Amino acid sequence: MSIEKFSFFATCPRGLEKFLFDEIRQIGGQKIKVHDGGVSFSGDQSSMYAFNISSRIATRLLKRVAYGQFKSEQDLYQSGLKVKWADIFSVDKTIKVSTTSVRTSLKSIDFVTLRIKDAICDVFTQRFSKRPNVDVRDPDVKVHVFLEKNNYIFYIDASGRPLYQRGYRDKSIEAPLKENLAAGIVNLSNWQAEEPLLDPMCGSGTLIIEAAMKALNIFPGATRTFGFDQWHDFDPDLFNKIKQDYLNLREDKDLKIYGSDIDRKSFNAASTNIDNVGLKPFIRINTKRFEASNAPASSGVIVCNPPYGVRLNNEDELWQSYQQWGSTLKKEFSDWRAYFISNDMEFPKGLRLSASKKTPLYNGALDCRLFEFVMVSGSNRKLKSAS
Repeated sequence: MSIEKFSFFATCPRGLEKFLFDEIRQIGGQKIKVHDGGVSFSGDQSSMYAFNISSRIATRLLKRVAYGQFKSEQDLYQSGLKVKWADIFSVDKTIKVSTTSVRTSLKSIDFVTLRIKDAICDVFTQRFSKRPNVDVRDPDVKVHVFLEKNNYIFYIDASGRPLYQRGYRDKSIEAPLKENLAAGIVNLSNWQAEEPLLDPMCGSGTLIIEAAMKALNIFPGATRTFGFDQWHDFDPDLFNKIKQDYLNLREDKDLKIYGSDIDRKSFNAASTNIDNVGLKPFIRINTKRFEASNAPASSGVIVCNPPYGVRLNNEDELWQSYQQWGSTLKKEFSDWRAYFISNDMEFPKGLRLSASKKTPLYNGALDCRLFEFVMVSGSNRKLKSAS
């Protein structure tokens, strides 16, 4: 018996597509193709479940339900009428439609969104004399419309809440990293579980939590619900079996993961979040300024999301901090690799160090770089750029 295959599109923060590609390959995805901000692939229901449970990098997984070409809003409405929405979900589910448009001649994206919503409701009305309600805040079913030039694709959201919402972050602070971006930074650092890892400005603890979860094979979707469980074809037995398979992969090992932050509120948030994932035995945190830090080992990896322009108002204070951090790196962290994400392209100059690598990343809408500094033992000179 042949297994039905579907077309999917997984989105992610720009700059992390190669890691998303690897994740899709690991769950058996086929016809994998990298795009800007996402990866398309084909797979079956099992791979859809496995991807949502296991992905550390994706923002959401979309399942394609229709595609074609259009010339007007009316064409899109007629295309929406042809989709058998009632075979996908029931009329008592709430819905939300969102539209992304790239290089189209359409005058109003809001009007397109309204017309697709009307088409969905009209399909149900014709069949049941009843229409689904709209809930723009917390819908049961999300429909995404992607338009490019004169092409359209209709997707339904298999993830529901964004996949970076792991469920452990009860408390947060200003300007936190999204969990999938943090996971990507850990990947980009090439940190290995046997190495010490330090976040000297850990905030709510996202970077060190994501690192520990990866090292211990704790998969981010194993304890949450998804959008596909609102669909008619949801198979709870298959889903629970796949989820249990991932839960069984968990392992405990000694980790040397450290976090610190001068702000007591941040420390409390990190402590709560770490406890929510059951990671207190694996992560040590304290309240300390980075400038007062001592390396917890002779070598290791630093990952950090420091304050930068949009988070501090005083530029002189920020520049002074940069110089102090650079001095601390040179004095206390020889033989360490350090990775700082910042949207300040002058960040290395502020540290008085040269970055050996600069990886473009986006923290939300902010165009950032992940700066790598390979600290050389016994040397305070600027490192030659190897980028």
